Amino acid sequence: MPHHAPRPTEIVFEDEFVTGLKKVFEELIVFNQLLGLKITSLKPERVQARIDMRNELVGHFSYNRIHGGVISAGLDAMGGLAVMAAIGARHMDEPPAHRLQRFAKLGTIDLRVDYLRPGIGSHFELRAEVMRLGSRVASTRMEFLGADGKLLSTGAAAYIVS
Repeated sequence: MPHHAPRPTEIVFEDEFVTGLKKVFEELIVFNQLLGLKITSLKPERVQARIDMRNELVGHFSYNRIHGGVISAGLDAMGGLAVMAAIGARHMDEPPAHRLQRFAKLGTIDLRVDYLRPGIGSHFELRAEVMRLGSRVASTRMEFLGADGKLLSTGAAAYIVS
């Protein structure tokens, strides 16, 4: 596939915004640090992260599978991150530091998770996208995948944004 330059309509986040959002998400939200959630891709339309499997995350001792709570918390965090990226993209006229202030009021209203297959593997990939960003509420869709790319769980959530 030939490499193409970004279209003029494509929004590219500044390094300052990306660095700031990673700091908020990976360090300041301490629970995400506990989960071991690391952002791998941050785009206005889709965000991706990974969780490396470790002993503290085991939910079922005899199968070494990841705890369902880690999956749901991870998907919830990713939905929130997708909303942050979408809000950041909507206000590109503001400086990065000002856009990062906009996430103070963000909160989960509703979260639904479907566990499709047991979470077994060395690491997991999480993806999320915003389906609709309204003035008060945002709707998202999330995926939790195994190291082999197999879909293990899906999520849908609503967040208050104002």
